[in-house]
Amino acid sequence: MPKLSVVVPFYNVQTYAPDALKSLELNAREDFEFLLVDDCSTDGTPDLLERAARELPGAVHLRHGRNGGLATARNTGLDAARGEYLAFLDGDDWLAPGHLARMLAAIEALSCDFIRTDHVRCTGRTRSVQRVPFGPQSVVADPRGAILPADRATSVDYPYAWAGMYHRRLLDRGLLHFTDGLRTAEDRPWIWRLHREAESFAAVGLPGIFYRRGVSTSLTQIRDERQLDFIRAFDQVLADLAGDRESDLLLPKSVRTYCAIIAHHFGSVERYEPAVAKKLRLMSAAALGRMPQDVLDQVLDSMDVERSTVLHRLRGGRRTPSGATA
Repeated sequence: MPKLSVVVPFYNVQTYAPDALKSLELNAREDFEFLLVDDCSTDGTPDLLERAARELPGAVHLRHGRNGGLATARNTGLDAARGEYLAFLDGDDWLAPGHLARMLAAIEALSCDFIRTDHVRCTGRTRSVQRVPFGPQSVVADPRGAILPADRATSVDYPYAWAGMYHRRLLDRGLLHFTDGLRTAEDRPWIWRLHREAESFAAVGLPGIFYRRGVSTSLTQIRDERQLDFIRAFDQVLADLAGDRESDLLLPKSVRTYCAIIAHHFGSVERYEPAVAKKLRLMSAAALGRMPQDVLDQVLDSMDVERSTVLHRLRGGRRTPSGATA
């Protein structure tokens, strides 16, 4: 059994894949495996992965016959993973040399279910460190305790699967797979489930992963219908919470985040094609109607005026909240 399996999906990233693959080479150990999942790329990415399978120690090349999206590609890698621990990398990002070994040493020393790490956000030549929104460092904690409060950024608002490492027992319990077919926001139900059902975690810093922003092929840059999958993702979060033992306590946080994401999309609605923008309005209005209305009332009254007004209009009223706070 390898000590560590790293799942790396690729889709039409021939410009960036060499950086990701080189960084894996600089992290390779004889007890590490790298599961390189080609999600039916149509550019030169498959050739790069074929060569990596021959030259990169521990590399395994897995291919999809049709494009299934990031969630499905990650699941393909998870199904093939043999490691005691698991980690993720996206095909247009890269790792600092030795980063995987440092994360592995941290999670083994802490003996917890999973760790979360800081990361470096890269936009062009600009670099900025993004911290895990959890105060205690290298201290084992209850993952549920990192979900709240509702009105501040917490660990469930830091959903990046690649910003951490996970013990295999989470995979065996069904906690690491993603919802097949989700084309965006696939990590939202995933991070909520992880924090609700895992038993222990820790934040450890270690900003050794470089997250590339502004990539033209990334769904964060493409404003087509695939972006609307965030609604299906957050509907799943709410559905999962309906059966949770602390549903009443956690629902305000999930509804507030859902509303914030809806408002975020409307902040750049002009970037959508008209037909997609119309569908965004209709689906968002329907989503607001499905939320627990008493919780939604409280959330809207606690949000800043700009976002709350947008959401009230979508909901079907034009009331401007009084006493709203940021």
